[in-house]
Amino acid sequence: METFIISMIALVVGYFVYGRTVEKLFGIDTDAETPAIKMADGVDYVVMPEWRIFMIQFLNIAGIGPIFGAILGAMYGPAAFLWIVFGCIFAGGVHDYFSGMLSCRHGGASIPEVVGSYLGNGFKQFMRAFSVVLLLLVGVVFILSPAGILARLSGGSNSSPFLGNTDFWLVIIFAYYIMATLLPIDKIIGKIYPLFGLVLFIMAAGLLIAMIFGHAAVPNITFQTLHNLHNEPGKYPLYPMLFITIACGALSGFHATQSPMMARCMSSERQGRRIFYGAMIAEGVIALVWAAAAMSFFGSPAGLNDAMLAHGNNAGWAVAEICNSWMGKVGGLLAILGVVACPITSGDTAFRSARLIIADFTKFSQKPMIHRLVITLPLFAVAWLVTRMNFGVIWRYFGFSNQALATIVLWTGGMYMAKMHKNHWIATIPATFMTAVCTSYILVAPEGFRLGTAIAYPAGILCALAAAILFLTKVRSLRRAEHSGIL
Repeated sequence: METFIISMIALVVGYFVYGRTVEKLFGIDTDAETPAIKMADGVDYVVMPEWRIFMIQFLNIAGIGPIFGAILGAMYGPAAFLWIVFGCIFAGGVHDYFSGMLSCRHGGASIPEVVGSYLGNGFKQFMRAFSVVLLLLVGVVFILSPAGILARLSGGSNSSPFLGNTDFWLVIIFAYYIMATLLPIDKIIGKIYPLFGLVLFIMAAGLLIAMIFGHAAVPNITFQTLHNLHNEPGKYPLYPMLFITIACGALSGFHATQSPMMARCMSSERQGRRIFYGAMIAEGVIALVWAAAAMSFFGSPAGLNDAMLAHGNNAGWAVAEICNSWMGKVGGLLAILGVVACPITSGDTAFRSARLIIADFTKFSQKPMIHRLVITLPLFAVAWLVTRMNFGVIWRYFGFSNQALATIVLWTGGMYMAKMHKNHWIATIPATFMTAVCTSYILVAPEGFRLGTAIAYPAGILCALAAAILFLTKVRSLRRAEHSGIL
C-alpha cells in the first residue's frame, strides 16, 4: 500500500511542480485572444466555463482507457505504478499540454495541421491520414465493446431477437454518434459529458475508500516484485509491452486528437495547464486506483493473471467483479455505466475529431449543417464496414498506432520549443524514449514482426538515437539560418 500512496502523492506534486514548470517554459500569453473568442461560430468554437471544459477533456481522453489499460498493465506487477506516475508527469502531461496549447496558438487547428507547422509538409500529410485512421479505430473499438455488453444485458438473442442482437445496439449507438458529431459542442457533449466524467471520479473514489478501510493488500515495489510478473513473460516482455498496454493512463496519442476541440472553447491561455495537464494527471489517478484495485482484489499480480487468463483477458469482467464485490449494487451500476457509457462518449468525440481534421485540411466550413453531413456520413459508412472486421485485429493495431502518434506529437512540441529558443528537452527526452518503445514494440510484439528482444532492443535504441540526432541536426541548421539572416 505504501507504494500506491506515494504514487498518488507524486502525481499531485507533479501537477503543481512540473506542470507549472512546463507552463512557464512554454510561456503563456494571458492577453492573447483565444480561437473561441476571435473565431466563434456557435458550433465548434464556443466559449464554455473552465470547469466544464476540464470535465469534457477528462472524459474525452479517459473513457475506459485508464480502467482497462491499468487492469491489463497490472498483470505485469507493481512496475505499472512507475510508468503511470513518471509517464503522466513527464510524458503524458507534456504531450497533452502541447497538443492543446499549440492548437490554441494556431487558431484551434487539428493536430495534423499543428504537426505540419513544425515538422514539415510530409509529416502533415502523413498525420492527416494516420489521425483519421486512428480515430476511426478508436470509434469502432469504443462501439463494439458497449454494443456487445448491451446485447448480453438485454437477455441474449434467444429471448429478444432485437435487444439481444449486437447489430441492433450498433445502429442505436451510431445514431447517437451522428447527433453528437453534428450538433454544436455545447448541446450534447457540453451537457452530458461532465456527468459521466463525475461517474468515473465517483467510481475511483469508492474503490479508494474500499481499499483503505478494507486494508487491501496492495503490493509494494521491492526487489522481489520489480520485474515482469505477467503469466507469459517470454511472449509479453515488460519492456516495451507495459508502455503500450497502459496508454491512456500514462501517455496516449488519442489525447492529441481531442485537445484541439477544447482549445476551441477556452477563453484564456491561463486555463491550459488546468485543462490539459490537469486532466492527464486526473486520468493517472484513476489508472493508479484501478491498477491497485486489480492487484489487491485478486490477491496478487499472480492471482490477477490467473483470473484474467480464465476469462479471456476480459477487463470488463474484472471491472464488474471488483465493483459488485466492493461497492455492492451501486458499484454494479457504476460498473455498467463505466463499461457502456464511457466508451461511447470517447467514441463520439473520436468521430467529431475526425470530422474536424478533414474539414481543416479541406478548408470546408463546418458552420452549415449540410457541410457537416457531407463529411460525417462517409465517415460512419466506413466505420460500419470496419465493425465487420475481427475485433482482436482492430484492437492489436490500435495500441501501437496510438503511441506512435503520441511520439510524433512530442517531437512536434520539441521542435516548437527549439524554434522559440526555449528548453526543448522537456518534450524531446520523452519523445526519444517513446521512439525506442514504439520501434521495439512493433519488432517484438505478437502482432508485429515477432523478433527476439536481442534484436528488438538494440534496434529500438538505434532508431531513437537516429531520431534524436536528426532532430538536433535540424535545430542546428535552423540556428545557422537565423544567424546568416535567411530566417
